[in-house]
Amino acid sequence: MLAPACAILEAILFASGDPIPLSRLAAASGIPERELPQLLNDLNTAYQKSGHALQVLLLEKTAQLCTVERYAPYIQAALEQKRSLPLTPAALEVLTIAAYHQPVTKRFIAHVRGIDSSTLVNTLVERGLLEEGERLDLPGKPIAYRTTPAFLRCFGLSSLDDLPPLPEIPVPEQTD
Repeated sequence: MLAPACAILEAILFASGDPIPLSRLAAASGIPERELPQLLNDLNTAYQKSGHALQVLLLEKTAQLCTVERYAPYIQAALEQKRSLPLTPAALEVLTIAAYHQPVTKRFIAHVRGIDSSTLVNTLVERGLLEEGERLDLPGKPIAYRTTPAFLRCFGLSSLDDLPPLPEIPVPEQTD
Protein backbone atom coordinates (compact mmCIF):
# COMPACT_ATOMS: atom_id res chain seq x y z
CA MET A 1 0.00 0.00 0.00
CA LEU A 2 1.27 3.45 -0.92
CA ALA A 3 1.98 6.09 1.67
CA PRO A 4 -0.60 8.89 1.47
CA ALA A 5 2.01 11.39 0.19
CA CYS A 6 3.01 8.98 -2.62
CA ALA A 7 -0.65 8.45 -3.52
CA ILE A 8 -1.17 12.22 -3.75
CA LEU A 9 1.84 12.56 -6.07
CA GLU A 10 0.68 9.60 -8.15
CA ALA A 11 -2.79 11.16 -8.59
CA ILE A 12 -1.39 14.53 -9.67
CA LEU A 13 1.12 12.97 -12.09
CA PHE A 14 -1.53 10.66 -13.56
CA ALA A 15 -4.02 13.48 -14.10
CA SER A 16 -1.42 15.73 -15.70
CA GLY A 17 0.04 13.38 -18.28
CA ASP A 18 2.73 15.95 -19.07
CA PRO A 19 5.91 16.66 -17.11
CA ILE A 20 5.22 18.83 -14.06
CA PRO A 21 7.84 21.12 -12.53
CA LEU A 22 8.76 19.93 -9.04
CA SER A 23 7.96 23.39 -7.68
CA ARG A 24 4.38 23.12 -9.01
CA LEU A 25 4.08 19.53 -7.76
CA ALA A 26 5.15 20.71 -4.29
CA ALA A 27 2.70 23.61 -4.32
CA ALA A 28 -0.21 21.43 -5.49
CA SER A 29 0.48 18.57 -3.07
CA GLY A 30 1.51 20.58 -0.03
CA ILE A 31 4.66 18.45 0.19
CA PRO A 32 7.98 20.31 0.56
CA GLU A 33 9.93 20.26 -2.71
CA ARG A 34 13.05 18.86 -1.00
CA GLU A 35 11.06 15.72 -0.04
CA LEU A 36 9.76 15.04 -3.56
CA PRO A 37 12.77 13.14 -5.01
CA GLN A 38 12.67 10.59 -2.19
CA LEU A 39 8.89 10.18 -2.35
CA LEU A 40 8.99 9.79 -6.15
CA ASN A 41 11.76 7.23 -5.74
CA ASP A 42 9.59 5.39 -3.17
CA LEU A 43 6.72 5.44 -5.68
CA ASN A 44 9.00 3.96 -8.38
CA THR A 45 10.19 1.27 -5.95
CA ALA A 46 6.58 0.35 -5.15
CA TYR A 47 5.81 0.12 -8.87
CA GLN A 48 8.83 -2.10 -9.52
CA LYS A 49 8.18 -4.42 -6.57
CA SER A 50 4.58 -4.99 -7.61
CA GLY A 51 5.37 -5.40 -11.31
CA HIS A 52 3.39 -2.35 -12.42
CA ALA A 53 3.71 -1.03 -15.93
CA LEU A 54 4.15 2.51 -14.63
CA GLN A 55 7.19 4.52 -13.63
CA VAL A 56 7.99 8.08 -12.65
CA LEU A 57 10.58 9.84 -14.79
CA LEU A 58 12.55 12.71 -13.33
CA LEU A 59 13.58 15.03 -16.15
CA GLU A 60 15.69 17.99 -15.08
CA LYS A 61 13.44 19.62 -12.45
CA THR A 62 10.20 17.98 -13.58
CA ALA A 63 8.46 14.67 -12.97
CA GLN A 64 6.19 12.66 -15.26
CA LEU A 65 4.23 9.45 -14.84
CA CYS A 66 4.68 7.15 -17.82
CA THR A 67 4.71 3.50 -18.77
CA VAL A 68 7.72 1.23 -18.62
CA GLU A 69 9.39 1.05 -22.03
CA ARG A 70 8.77 -2.66 -22.59
CA TYR A 71 5.01 -1.97 -22.87
CA ALA A 72 5.37 0.57 -25.66
CA PRO A 73 4.52 -1.87 -28.50
CA TYR A 74 1.23 -2.81 -26.81
CA ILE A 75 0.28 0.80 -26.24
CA GLN A 76 1.11 1.70 -29.83
CA ALA A 77 -0.98 -1.18 -31.11
CA ALA A 78 -3.92 -0.22 -28.89
CA LEU A 79 -3.81 3.42 -29.92
CA GLU A 80 -3.06 2.59 -33.56
CA GLN A 81 -0.48 5.33 -33.66
CA LYS A 82 1.41 5.77 -36.86
CA ARG A 83 5.08 5.15 -36.42
CA SER A 84 6.94 8.42 -36.57
CA LEU A 85 9.60 8.74 -39.20
CA PRO A 86 13.14 8.19 -37.98
CA LEU A 87 15.39 11.20 -37.64
CA THR A 88 17.70 11.85 -40.56
CA PRO A 89 21.44 12.21 -39.99
CA ALA A 90 21.05 15.94 -40.68
CA ALA A 91 18.32 16.24 -38.04
CA LEU A 92 20.52 14.38 -35.56
CA GLU A 93 23.33 16.85 -36.31
CA VAL A 94 21.03 19.78 -35.56
CA LEU A 95 19.85 18.16 -32.32
CA THR A 96 23.45 17.47 -31.30
CA ILE A 97 24.47 21.08 -31.91
CA ALA A 98 21.45 22.35 -29.98
CA ALA A 99 21.92 19.92 -27.08
CA TYR A 100 25.57 20.72 -26.52
CA HIS A 101 25.48 24.47 -27.20
CA GLN A 102 21.99 25.62 -26.22
CA PRO A 103 20.49 28.07 -26.42
CA VAL A 104 21.37 28.35 -30.12
CA THR A 105 20.15 30.37 -33.06
CA LYS A 106 19.42 29.06 -36.54
CA ARG A 107 22.42 31.06 -37.72
CA PHE A 108 24.73 29.37 -35.20
CA ILE A 109 23.52 25.93 -36.33
CA ALA A 110 24.05 26.89 -39.97
CA HIS A 111 27.54 28.16 -39.15
CA VAL A 112 28.51 24.90 -37.42
CA ARG A 113 26.97 22.69 -40.15
CA GLY A 114 28.06 24.87 -43.05
CA ILE A 115 24.56 24.83 -44.55
CA ASP A 116 21.23 26.52 -43.87
CA SER A 117 19.31 24.41 -41.36
CA SER A 118 16.17 26.51 -40.88
CA THR A 119 13.85 23.86 -42.30
CA LEU A 120 15.34 21.18 -40.05
CA VAL A 121 15.03 23.39 -36.98
CA ASN A 122 11.38 24.12 -37.83
CA THR A 123 10.71 20.40 -38.31
CA LEU A 124 12.31 19.54 -34.97
CA VAL A 125 10.20 22.23 -33.30
CA GLU A 126 7.06 20.70 -34.89
CA ARG A 127 8.10 17.26 -33.61
CA GLY A 128 8.54 18.67 -30.11
CA LEU A 129 12.28 17.95 -29.83
CA LEU A 130 13.31 21.63 -29.96
CA GLU A 131 11.48 24.65 -28.65
CA GLU A 132 11.75 28.37 -29.12
CA GLY A 133 13.22 30.26 -26.23
CA GLU A 134 13.66 33.95 -25.71
CA ARG A 135 14.94 36.36 -28.30
CA LEU A 136 18.61 37.14 -27.84
CA ASP A 137 19.90 40.65 -27.34
CA LEU A 138 21.72 40.60 -30.68
CA PRO A 139 21.10 42.44 -33.95
CA GLY A 140 17.83 41.23 -35.42
CA LYS A 141 16.77 39.76 -32.05
CA PRO A 142 17.15 36.11 -33.18
CA ILE A 143 15.19 33.35 -31.46
CA ALA A 144 17.22 31.00 -29.28
CA TYR A 145 16.32 27.30 -29.51
CA ARG A 146 16.77 24.62 -26.87
CA THR A 147 15.96 20.96 -26.45
CA THR A 148 12.74 19.85 -24.75
CA PRO A 149 11.76 17.21 -22.19
CA ALA A 150 10.55 15.16 -25.19
CA PHE A 151 14.13 15.22 -26.49
CA LEU A 152 15.34 13.86 -23.15
CA ARG A 153 12.70 11.10 -23.17
CA CYS A 154 13.40 10.25 -26.82
CA PHE A 155 17.08 9.70 -26.09
CA GLY A 156 16.63 8.15 -22.63
CA LEU A 157 18.29 11.00 -20.73
CA SER A 158 17.36 12.32 -17.30
CA SER A 159 19.06 15.63 -17.98
CA LEU A 160 21.51 17.21 -20.39
CA ASP A 161 24.24 16.28 -17.91
CA ASP A 162 23.77 12.69 -19.13
CA LEU A 163 24.98 13.57 -22.63
CA PRO A 164 28.24 11.81 -23.45
CA PRO A 165 31.29 14.05 -23.49
CA LEU A 166 32.33 15.42 -26.84
CA PRO A 167 35.50 13.79 -28.19
CA GLU A 168 38.71 15.78 -28.12
CA ILE A 169 39.63 16.67 -31.70
CA PRO A 170 43.27 17.60 -32.15
CA VAL A 171 43.84 20.83 -34.00
CA PRO A 172 46.37 20.33 -36.79
CA GLU A 173 49.43 22.52 -36.68
CA GLN A 174 49.50 25.17 -39.34
CA THR A 175 52.52 25.35 -41.56
CA ASP A 176 53.13 28.58 -43.37
